Amino acid sequence: MPTFTAPDGTELAYHVRGEGEPLVVLPGGPMRASAYLGDLGGLAAHRRLVLLDLRGTGDSAVPADPATYRCDRQVDDVEALRVRLGQERIDVLAHSAGASLALLYAARYPHRVSRLALITATPWALGRPATAEDRLTAARLRTGEPWFAAAYPAFEAWLTGGDEPDWEVVGAFFYGRWDAAARAHDAAADEQTNSGAEKGFLDPEAFDPAALRAALADLTAPVLVLAGEVDGGPRPELARLLADAFPNAEFAVQPGAGHYPWLDDPEWFAGRAGAFLAATPVAGSVPPA
Repeated sequence: MPTFTAPDGTELAYHVRGEGEPLVVLPGGPMRASAYLGDLGGLAAHRRLVLLDLRGTGDSAVPADPATYRCDRQVDDVEALRVRLGQERIDVLAHSAGASLALLYAARYPHRVSRLALITATPWALGRPATAEDRLTAARLRTGEPWFAAAYPAFEAWLTGGDEPDWEVVGAFFYGRWDAAARAHDAAADEQTNSGAEKGFLDPEAFDPAALRAALADLTAPVLVLAGEVDGGPRPELARLLADAFPNAEFAVQPGAGHYPWLDDPEWFAGRAGAFLAATPVAGSVPPA
């Protein structure tokens, strides 16, 4: 397992899957170990995945200063990984909350980003988090599912201020297919997540939406924003706002997919993301409005 040292001395780990040109992968959660990403539905057949375990997650060390969990303070961890890989510029793929880190990295080091893929990413860093109503609107798309009648009331109660729900019941809303693989993936979340660092990562002080939007408007790298059709955080309409922040972005919606699209339809996901990363034009790409 390869490691490198962050600027503050924290030992960080990353995992490599596949061969070819490296693709730096930033996990979400927030603060979930990269193991949940697997090989991204076979994307490792297209690229050499370099999956970073953020500080205090997976095989990376816990930092001496908990304040360094803050998203903006992890930007230089990504830069240190680029240096460790010996790359002048890197392609970056970020999932969910990991996109906030990717956006801040692209804003601070725009000349180091060659391509950027943002997967089911909420524009939190731009001041537009997913709301309870966003999630409930998406959840109501699932009324035909056999588990819906039991899951929706619990999901609604939690989102409107109730107690923590039974995730074996409501976890279904985060997946396009609530099958055995999805259940196992969901069940592993607690063990893989540094829950004590989640709030620190998303500290509002880490973000300046206006300044970030201005910086991203000057980013020349091609960007892919990929949303899941039935995802509630973000719904496709919200994810599209993220694509609008870039001058050179394409927007795609994966049919039937939830928050983890590589699990719902691996072939579709790996093909679409792989084509973007290979700079191959894809029929049916949806430009930002």
